[in-house]
Amino acid sequence: MAFEMKPFNNSLFDMSSSDMFKDFGRRFFADFPKQGMKTDIREVEDFYVVEAELPGIDKENINIEFNSGILTIEGQQSVDNEAKDENGKVIHSERSYNNIKRQFNFEHIDETGISANFDHGILNITLPKSNSETSSKHIEIQ
Repeated sequence: MAFEMKPFNNSLFDMSSSDMFKDFGRRFFADFPKQGMKTDIREVEDFYVVEAELPGIDKENINIEFNSGILTIEGQQSVDNEAKDENGKVIHSERSYNNIKRQFNFEHIDETGISANFDHGILNITLPKSNSETSSKHIEIQ
């Protein structure tokens, strides 16, 4: 028999303990935002290419770090919508703040040659391969 969601009764005494927690996870995680950073990683002979989708995020709000073989991509977005009537009174106001962060592990990268480009919401990072150990570097976006 397949799992079947059923509405809860108003009384805790009319349900069994299995009914109470049966779809707890589904209800709990359904409210989480389903957004993230969609990322593709390609390996070419001499380098890796990381392509991340960051729609709606300004270049100035993106931070890229490469530290001990870990590439970290962070983005912040804030939207403040405020509509006023002809008298200047606020009739509608909404705010939205999003922070996203992804990390990827790479070995044997030449951190001095890492480059990044951001165009139309797509971040492209090129990580050249090297035979030496990795250290730490902040990456500027072109």
